[in-house]
Amino acid sequence: MKRNKEETYETIVSLIEVARRHFTEKGYAAASMEDIVTEANLTRGALYHHFGNKRGLFQAVLEAVQKEIGDRVEAAASQSENPWEQLTLGCRAFVASAVEPRTRRILLIDGPAVLGWEVWRSMDEQHSMRHLRDQLQIMQEQGNLKPVPLDALTHFLSGALNESALWIAESRDERSIEETMSVISHCLSGFINY
Repeated sequence: MKRNKEETYETIVSLIEVARRHFTEKGYAAASMEDIVTEANLTRGALYHHFGNKRGLFQAVLEAVQKEIGDRVEAAASQSENPWEQLTLGCRAFVASAVEPRTRRILLIDGPAVLGWEVWRSMDEQHSMRHLRDQLQIMQEQGNLKPVPLDALTHFLSGALNESALWIAESRDERSIEETMSVISHCLSGFINY
């Protein structure tokens, strides 16, 4: 029984990794399920069994991308003991991760288009937004953040970061991330509780 679980896990991981490359390089519409299963050394039946269809496979890939970004945000924030620096490091990690070639198309372009805005937002809330809200709540509880509604602030900052990531991905200007972080820092300074 244990071997079956391991094989199932290996099949799922293989399909997600191969599909991620195809979705990154070709986009959702041009990625071929036949090419994906052939490269993964599997059958279409395996893909259908584990993911239902191409859209289900794409959703699993996007979920993996979202989780990876959330983990990177958390890792970056944990490099400091200062709550404001943690927040800034986490914001920078999100933007930098979102615009990477390996992530950009899946997260910012095809994700909302293929799965719809509501599904995409729900996935974002489970990963990146969750870390953002947790950090803001800790800061507020420690007295570092003015008493503002946390849900509103979380959505405000998340929206600004997502839109900034789209802008940076389109501009491809090396200064874009620094300019974005400067604006985010100025914006956040208004929430410091002195």
